[in-house]
Amino acid sequence: MAQRLLADLRVVDLGGEPSARAARVLGDLGATVVRVVPPTGDVLRANVARAWNAGKQVVPLASDHPDLDELLAAADVVFDSPGADGTHQLDPARAPGAAWVSITPFGLDGPRASWRASDLGVMASSGNMFCTGDPDRAPVRCTEPAAYAHTAGEAAYAALSALWSGVPQRVDVSMQEVVLVANMVAPANFPKTGNRGGRRGANIGRTREIWPALDGFVSFGLRGGKARVASLETITKLVAADGIPADALTSQDWITFNQNTAGDEQLDAIATAVAAYFSRHTMQELYDIACETNLMLAPANSPKEIYASAQLASREFFGPVDGIERFPRSFVVVRSADGVAAPVRPESAGGESDRIPPTYPRSPPIPRGSKAWEGVHILEFGAGAAGPIATRYFSENGAIVLRIESRTRPDFLRAMALAVPDNPHGLEGAPMYDGLNVGKRNLTLNLKQPAAVEIVRRLVVEWADAVAENFAPRAMKSFGLDYDSLAAIKPDLVMMSACLNGQTGPHKDYPGFGGQGSALAGYNALTGWPDREPVGPYGTITDSLAPRYVAAALAAGLHYRRRTGHGVYLDVSQVESAIWTLAPWLLDYEIDGVLHLRDGNNHRDARLHGAFACLDEDGIRDRWVTIACWTDDELARLRSIAGDDVESWTRVHTRAVVAEQLQAAGIEAVPVHDFADLHDDPQLTYRGHFERLEHPFLGPGLYERNGFRLAACPGGYDRAGPTLGQDNEWALGELLGLSNAEIDALRTTGAVE
Repeated sequence: MAQRLLADLRVVDLGGEPSARAARVLGDLGATVVRVVPPTGDVLRANVARAWNAGKQVVPLASDHPDLDELLAAADVVFDSPGADGTHQLDPARAPGAAWVSITPFGLDGPRASWRASDLGVMASSGNMFCTGDPDRAPVRCTEPAAYAHTAGEAAYAALSALWSGVPQRVDVSMQEVVLVANMVAPANFPKTGNRGGRRGANIGRTREIWPALDGFVSFGLRGGKARVASLETITKLVAADGIPADALTSQDWITFNQNTAGDEQLDAIATAVAAYFSRHTMQELYDIACETNLMLAPANSPKEIYASAQLASREFFGPVDGIERFPRSFVVVRSADGVAAPVRPESAGGESDRIPPTYPRSPPIPRGSKAWEGVHILEFGAGAAGPIATRYFSENGAIVLRIESRTRPDFLRAMALAVPDNPHGLEGAPMYDGLNVGKRNLTLNLKQPAAVEIVRRLVVEWADAVAENFAPRAMKSFGLDYDSLAAIKPDLVMMSACLNGQTGPHKDYPGFGGQGSALAGYNALTGWPDREPVGPYGTITDSLAPRYVAAALAAGLHYRRRTGHGVYLDVSQVESAIWTLAPWLLDYEIDGVLHLRDGNNHRDARLHGAFACLDEDGIRDRWVTIACWTDDELARLRSIAGDDVESWTRVHTRAVVAEQLQAAGIEAVPVHDFADLHDDPQLTYRGHFERLEHPFLGPGLYERNGFRLAACPGGYDRAGPTLGQDNEWALGELLGLSNAEIDALRTTGAVE
């Protein structure tokens, strides 16, 4: 009989939208979820409720109802939203055996713990919103709540981490910290770079990322680097074949092209030719060409294009749920060599008799003072951001993550460092690689050598609890290290593959980075001003969003193996996991026929909702504060303080003065932070967000904690990101028992690099 990954896990959902999202993650993975709302009803609007309550039992109960005590006493996980209007505010002592996960804007304790903030305020506080938008306008948020999307996956992972420890405890999730980490180490590197961040419109760096097409927009990165050479050569041929003057492209050596050192005239000439080509073709025409030629280009999809996707159809992403035929069902595809693992998706809510399932098997408690995932071993393959960010969660919380890399085919984040002027450290001088892989270990192998593959197979059988990889779909199979090959020698293997479009389907081999993922998933179409081109959230959102769902799925897979003894394969598409987070947006189109697109900082349910200019500080003019009023009473209170023209009032006050005065009046107001401000944020300082470690080449630096804290388990890192081959002797000698002579022989043949 098929078994769901988290079968028999009992979850109670008490909170607002972030809580409801996180609880659905666990429900899709197999948990039984009961959403308890006050007798007055659910705070979630219609399609938000349809999306995030799918598969749950929704029960209206007063806070003192005996049935609520029964549910809490039996719960394994409880999610709540302390301070959120319209939700239950309960004592965690009522669920003594549970991981009680509290999701708040800034954390449970600290100088700003009591501050009010919705998605708008959280995005403002994170540094991400400051860098999103056009330089001549206010910072802008995604029209759908990106902070909640980030938080749900991380809160679900946090709950599974607490459960793994075997110790009932409070889990404190700060949405500010969750989103801050999405900035891809830029805040941590501010003391060295001096880069405060900034809005560049449709550009990334010096070059355009979003381009007008005949009927919309497409994402295409006009940037250099080994991974982009083939795409740049392809666009050159396409432009020339379309009869557009292409001298600027055909005369360019794309192997040596570096957008950071190219002249302005050179970049303008290239961009003019590329823009002319895109403007002649529809989004679908361009995407069809991209899929045929492996051009790294993607349309800025709306629900209309997403529902028409052949790739999503082939993977059965949409399907019937609770009477809705085309419901966004799954952020991960599951299979197992033994055919036992059940799909990840919501099931229809059960009847009253199913409210309390059988007891979920408790994990043995870890020793006091241990990290939650201590003793767990993960073998990691891949490059870039999405895979490494997912395993970094495990590294921060005690697991040993051993990365397999190659000196001759290095991670492209390392290779990017070679193009940085005045970098004396070569491949080791890569701050982004360092920050995304903090705490991990490193073994350098040439997987084209049979002896190197045999080393991996031994590590899988003798050491690893899980394998994680984010190569293109065919890579692991070419090495003989795909799931089917490894499950044949380790039947209980837990393996996760995360790539742009997943391991199956007509577009599985389509290449792309986070910029293309953001466009395909709809986040570009949702971010910016309605009278201008889309801009996309800062940091190419799928690179930082998908890893949270990858980590939650991998954690569920490990729980599944410990509970059942069976292995499982987890196939995560970055695009699908991002689309899953936009389910209410899709249902607005599917059910109501409403096509919402980017709308600046407006919010359909708010009386006032935006970013307002403030008084200059420290000679810096680009200063803003976000303000949101959700009721007529809040708006009246704001006007009693600021008058009818709110921005005239904010312009003569600093951000801090505005925020503190309005927060004291019960109105959401949050300063818009740049990367420098984050280092002076009293709440982040209180929570110890930045940790200082020493890198062998880069020297002392700051590294970022993720967004949650476990009350009974410490977290944090014990080393900086690994250097190439830093742990070769440990892995080969201590783990596999090879002698020095055997290791030297492997080096001589090139199997060990």
